Amino acid sequence: MKLHELHPPLGSNKKRKRRGRGVGSGHGKSAGRGTRGQNSRSGGGKQPFFEGGQLPLVRRLPHKRGFHNIFRVEYTPVNLDRLSGFRKGSTVGPDALAEAGIVKSPLEPIKILGAGELKHALTVEAHRFSASAKEKIEAAGGTAVELALE
Repeated sequence: MKLHELHPPLGSNKKRKRRGRGVGSGHGKSAGRGTRGQNSRSGGGKQPFFEGGQLPLVRRLPHKRGFHNIFRVEYTPVNLDRLSGFRKGSTVGPDALAEAGIVKSPLEPIKILGAGELKHALTVEAHRFSASAKEKIEAAGGTAVELALE
């Protein structure tokens, strides 16, 4: 098969309707738009949010209230009881947490929270620790290493 032998399957390419090209074309004069009215004009028709003159929903709802901090850092929370599955003395960082399926990605910032108990000593690496989590890790004989945000 050569390039000049290629052609689209039959019926896949339709000819476009050439509207407004004379009465004999079948789509002349008013070009299939009917006679007169809002929809027959160029640029005519209603916007999708038009509600027949009623005050539209977009204008009835409160607009732009509050404040959104664009510099806010969203941390992925991980409770201490989720760390009990790791071996004694091991280092638990973002990579290990992602591998264990506790967090989705090793690139996201992690905060260790103090819910639950830690049975054995671990070296825990995270971007933030709650005060109770840090206390419980050190009480179990482990260390809490705070990582810098990239």
